[in-house]
Amino acid sequence: MKKDIQRNFCPKCGNPSETDGLCSQCRIGSTPWFTCDNRVKNTTCPGCGAIKVVNTWTDSVAERAYTGPEIAKSAVHFHPDVKKPTIGVSIQDLSPNRSRGTLVVRGLLYNKPVQGTCTVEILWHKEQCDRCNRISGSYYEGVVQVRADERIPSTFEIQTAASIAQQVEDNLQAGGERLSFISDMNEIHDGIDIIVGSQHIGLLIAQGIVARLGGRYTTHPKLVGEKNGRQLFRVTFSVRLPQFQKNDVIKIRNRYFEVLRVESGHLQVIDLGDGNVKSIREDDIGKIIGNSRNAEPGLVVFADGKNMGIMDPVSNRTREYAQLKWLDVRAGDHIRLLRDDDQMVFVR
Repeated sequence: MKKDIQRNFCPKCGNPSETDGLCSQCRIGSTPWFTCDNRVKNTTCPGCGAIKVVNTWTDSVAERAYTGPEIAKSAVHFHPDVKKPTIGVSIQDLSPNRSRGTLVVRGLLYNKPVQGTCTVEILWHKEQCDRCNRISGSYYEGVVQVRADERIPSTFEIQTAASIAQQVEDNLQAGGERLSFISDMNEIHDGIDIIVGSQHIGLLIAQGIVARLGGRYTTHPKLVGEKNGRQLFRVTFSVRLPQFQKNDVIKIRNRYFEVLRVESGHLQVIDLGDGNVKSIREDDIGKIIGNSRNAEPGLVVFADGKNMGIMDPVSNRTREYAQLKWLDVRAGDHIRLLRDDDQMVFVR
């Protein structure tokens, strides 16, 4: 019985103890249940706002008012026995580069509530991030060159290629590939050059352009140096758009066709006379009339099921044509058209 009494009293203060050692109060008094760093540093990029954690940069759009409390909390380190820890923070800005955080720290230690306070100085440090450093230094690992076979790419194709490149960059940046960036896009007389920060983004841009606009691409690596025993290459992704593009209107033996899809050596087209879809060889094509994206509107003056009267938007004269089976028009509608010399060619 005497042994049980000794085991249930605190050997330090003599009060009852829940264990055979110190009571909760004495254990709390002898345990440094939290520590607080005197100073913490937050490193951000002045160019893009990215935050540096240890040696890794992470994109962030959070403003100083929101990051300050979290940075101050990072200065507090709890003893592993502390349960349900909470930290209240108030921030006072001392200068553009310094702030002071006052922290109220609470928790449960050995089933007893504990509370303490501390202060921490926050240093706001500016440093150019890895991506901005590469961009400002004109660093690049590849160029996507977009050209077309036997013609100059259209404005639509140039804009589409640029849009695809921007979308690829946005997706990679959102996925954490900070060094997969576009450093420049230069539209030149025969196409567009897209200068990229990594070979990966260059490959995805080339693949995306070919998937959308057709054609093919080839890669041409060039050795530019060596770093840490590893050879460094810059890669040119040469994208060649096909001679014909989607929506081109072509003429073969006095019949007109609109291109639906470009395949290897063949075109899938719709016959603008009867509306049937056909496959033709590129060698059979007489000439290109234009592209239906550039069609102009003509007013349908009358349509009786067999014939239709179209007002020429240039001369304002009404000309009569056989009504097309694949095109349902009524008087007052507008019909899209291209011109083959004096002939009006109606397109979808």
